Amino acid sequence: MHLPARPSARTATRRAALAAALLGLASAGGCMSMSDETYKDLVPTVHAETKARPQGSILVRIFKEESELEVWKLGADGRYALHKTHPLCRWSGKLGPKKTNGDRQAPEGFYRVTRALMNPNSKYHRSFNLGYPNPLEKSLGYTGDSLMVHGACSSSGCFAMTDEGVGEVYADAEKAFSIGQGDFQVQSFPFRMTAEQMARHRSDPNIAFWRNLKLGYDIFEVTRKEPDVAACGGRYVFDSRRKDGQPLDPAASCPPLEARVAPEVAAKRERDDKLLQSLLSEGRAGMPMAYVDGGMHPRFRDMLKRLGTKELAVKTSMTAVQVSRPDALVDDPADAER
Repeated sequence: MHLPARPSARTATRRAALAAALLGLASAGGCMSMSDETYKDLVPTVHAETKARPQGSILVRIFKEESELEVWKLGADGRYALHKTHPLCRWSGKLGPKKTNGDRQAPEGFYRVTRALMNPNSKYHRSFNLGYPNPLEKSLGYTGDSLMVHGACSSSGCFAMTDEGVGEVYADAEKAFSIGQGDFQVQSFPFRMTAEQMARHRSDPNIAFWRNLKLGYDIFEVTRKEPDVAACGGRYVFDSRRKDGQPLDPAASCPPLEARVAPEVAAKRERDDKLLQSLLSEGRAGMPMAYVDGGMHPRFRDMLKRLGTKELAVKTSMTAVQVSRPDALVDDPADAER
């Protein structure tokens, strides 16, 4: 594991202890291995201002319903361009944020991953810790830890993307760290947050939270620039700051804020609102996703049907990690809509 240069004496001692513990721990079941557990407390502090990024920096977006993970890279023009879309083999739980330890929920929100959260020795080949709970989630009393993106096809609150897939993303992150990127943002969403999708899920109890997430989604979708993320009043705020210049407190009410919303972002939101209302008034919202436990990309669901669980485990993991809850995945969730 590579550590940032010149850590404090206290940090160096703590990390040395963690490294020593790592050598003596055996693997455990579930989403997390014992080697992953040593990374759970190394959660970075989230700052209201996004740091300057060197060209070649990465940003990750995750979409549960579509079971996809995107890696974006920063270009010379200061905008991110899509580098690669990876299919997710397994995520668990339901659409919606993680709130309680043991609820099998894969998290939704905005996270920062530092080099210290990267684990090259995971039970699931490679992994990186999302840093859940983030400051907003802590302020809301959410519990749980060690929520990872990792290899294999087994999830208990994590995003599993096969050993090969996570190896590619891990290499992209290591390259970004080597050129000076201090951390990378991960944006985890329930689905691609179009007006059509918001209409489909309008009756979900998480819809207010998803409307909040969409504010950050829209910024990146339009500008291809990383949004500044902070929190107050129990919600995320994006590209905004206090008028007195002080940092925002996630647990406190929102003070007067100065928002820096690009005109094209505001225009998109207005268009989406109009389309949403049109879809609802015409009864064309459609049905939300149906599922038993999480999801799987159609590519892997097809393999599961054709090859069975044992062969899928062999093809997605170097150590043939068992596919989690395969009986919940055989039927395509889209079938419920037809």
